[in-house]
Amino acid sequence: MSKVGVPDSVEARTVQDYIDETPYWADGTVAPSSPMTAMQWRIWFLASAGKFFEGLVVFMTGVALPLIVREFNLGAFEKGAVSAASLFGILVGASVLGGLADHYGRKKMFIVEMILFAICLIFLVLSTSYTMLVIFLFGVGLALGCDYPTAHMIISESIPSVDRGRLVLSAFAFQAVGALFGTAIGYLILYKNPELTAWRWMYGTAIIPAVLVVIGRFFIPDSGHWLVSKGRIEEAEDALRRLLHREPKYPTHIKIAIPETKDSNGDEIKAGSYADLFKPKNIKATILASVPWFIQDLSTYGIGIFTPTILGSVLGAKAVHARNVADLIQNDMIAAKGAAFIDVLLIVGVLCAVILADKVGRIKLQVFGFIGCAAGLFLATLSMGASPEMKMAYLFSGFMLFSFMTNVGPNAITYLIAGEVFPTKIRGKGAGFAASFAKIGAVATAFFFPFLLKDFGTEAILYFLVVCSLLGAVVTWFFRIETSGMNLEDLE
Repeated sequence: MSKVGVPDSVEARTVQDYIDETPYWADGTVAPSSPMTAMQWRIWFLASAGKFFEGLVVFMTGVALPLIVREFNLGAFEKGAVSAASLFGILVGASVLGGLADHYGRKKMFIVEMILFAICLIFLVLSTSYTMLVIFLFGVGLALGCDYPTAHMIISESIPSVDRGRLVLSAFAFQAVGALFGTAIGYLILYKNPELTAWRWMYGTAIIPAVLVVIGRFFIPDSGHWLVSKGRIEEAEDALRRLLHREPKYPTHIKIAIPETKDSNGDEIKAGSYADLFKPKNIKATILASVPWFIQDLSTYGIGIFTPTILGSVLGAKAVHARNVADLIQNDMIAAKGAAFIDVLLIVGVLCAVILADKVGRIKLQVFGFIGCAAGLFLATLSMGASPEMKMAYLFSGFMLFSFMTNVGPNAITYLIAGEVFPTKIRGKGAGFAASFAKIGAVATAFFFPFLLKDFGTEAILYFLVVCSLLGAVVTWFFRIETSGMNLEDLE
């Protein structure tokens, strides 16, 4: 394209119309796509960072947990509380803080959540007691929970409709990248510093990157969609100019259409509330966004956090009972290497989701993923009664299939759907509610897993999760709403 020309127009249009606008070739024909601006890429990168930190911190806990348990001499209840603290924080943060993005704006909460994350991370590293540890792990989760709906919205409300699925899922992929980095960093720190206090260095590695992300988030525009929903039309036009700044310039003029302030009955349209999520017109979307995500998190976070423990107990390559700190460190390193290998499959899976989400469709991919997760977990159960030669083959193939299919399907797609199926006025509340409802499953799994592993054994838990995955496929199909490639304003 040697030169781009865009016909001038002063006709008022919607925010998404301007974002979706494609340029013209010099001969007047429309170009097939609109290139992303530098600001759109900056927003995408800063949102991706939040997902990276979530994967890093939550999955690093699996490596840090044995050291924390030994340093603070924790029992089963306290171990469960440490495992569940950050997930419980995500649960609360997604609903309580995530919904504030509908009131205070996407950008403001985008900044506040990362400041909270950095502060809590610092105090987590400096924790001197079990109580402090739980409080600041909860605080870290609170910040990450707010990021669930906010990061999704700030991407999806800033990019062309045709790219929404691909770029939201690409950002989500950084959760898997963070998980891999979390286990890898844990292993390297244990290798270089085989001490009980090594877990502090693990969490400390995220502090400086978090501060840099805080600074970057100050220099982006707010969501034009949100500003229009608040009647702040001039600010929305300024935000769009910043967002769509490019050379050659297009659109050449921005004039946003003033939205309707009354509904079809002539009543004033009021700000959305959580009660709106359960009204007849939104209940199907609420169920689709929440229930499959809840089912998915039962297995994703439970398996993710305790993968090192499960692998270490089944593979038999470690000391059965850690007699001293050296044994404990050695066991933890063995388990971390196995977990890191499996985490690679999370990344491969979500990359496949990025490619397939808009081609195959959200619903089909999520159903297919749930069925694949069930198959992987079933393979893992076969390792329990297998011969020593087959035990490793069944366990690793099962965990590898699960890790791949969960990110091809439900782990990635539930996040994507939750930010698409709700109207702008309640999008933050809807996505936040879905994320927090899902984390009930994650918290329950993380907290009760130590007890369940002890009382019922790994095999019973894995069979239960097989059934849950199949149920997730059924619920997804029954309450399906396909959103692939659709304009957010058309969906509304």
